[in-house]
Formats: sequence, structure tokens, C-alpha cells
Amino acid sequence: MDITIRRLEPNDYEAMQKIFAGRKVVWGTLQLPFPSIEIWRNRIADVPNDMFRLAAMAGMEMAGQLDLFTSPNHPRRKHAGQIGMSVRDDFQGQGVGTALMQAVTDLADNWLNLERLELEVYCDNEPAVRLYKKFDFEVEGTLKGYAFRAGEYVDVYAMARNKFKK
Repeated sequence: MDITIRRLEPNDYEAMQKIFAGRKVVWGTLQLPFPSIEIWRNRIADVPNDMFRLAAMAGMEMAGQLDLFTSPNHPRRKHAGQIGMSVRDDFQGQGVGTALMQAVTDLADNWLNLERLELEVYCDNEPAVRLYKKFDFEVEGTLKGYAFRAGEYVDVYAMARNKFKK
């Protein structure tokens, strides 16, 4: 599948709602079921300068998205970025996550000079954990009972990719 990565645009709100309406995406993120289009219109209308939002396109369809949060105005954390990603249910397992991770690691390393990328992922989301490990993310800890999902509390891994190691 040919996947192109571009910046998310304010008029992408319907595609974002479609991504986050998927059962697998809700299961793998902190989003709630039944997202409205209006919620997504508001969420992507005004992106702060310290946030980079990417869209993975398969033809004319948005197949996934990734957010990179940075902290340029916080001297002690300006070296780090936080990632949040989702791939539409019907595009999972087709290279969309890999394309998004390639794009964000290139952005972090070659344009933003970030030394550290961080993320949280549900411990039972094995495909996502494998993907992140492929990009040199390591499990740094387990957060017990981190989120309530489908009637129970679930754990997440805190993972990070460090360009420097002690």
C-alpha cells in the first residue's frame, strides 16, 4: 500500500472522527466511544506551535494519525517529545503505523533536535509494542491500573526512545 504522510489540516475533522469511531482504536487509546464530528472539529481547529499533527494517507483516505507534543518553552523538558498515535481499524497491520513512526522519528531527529521520544501503550496491545520496539523504544516502566477500559482497569507501559544513553 502506498502511504503518504502530511500535516493534519483543520478540515480533516471528519476523517479524524472516522478513525476514532473504530472499536480497535477506542480499545487502544484513551478516547471514549461514539465521538462526535463537532468534538473533532474543535480539537483540530487550532493547533499550538509546540504540537505537530501528522496524517497518514492511503490514496484519498486518512488511514492514521500521529501527534507529537513538544515543550520548547520548558527548559528542562525541551529535549523530549510525547507521541500519541492511532491507525484506523480497517488499515491496521498494513504499514500505516510504520510510516507514521518513520516520519515522526525523522522529524524529531533531523528537524526538532529532540533527544527523547516518549509514549504510553496498553501492555496488552502487542502489535503496538512490537512497532515501538522496532523504532528503538524501550519499556521504562509499567503504570498499574492506568486507565479504565471496557469495565476494568488496565496497565500501560511507559516507553521511550533515547538518542543518548547513560
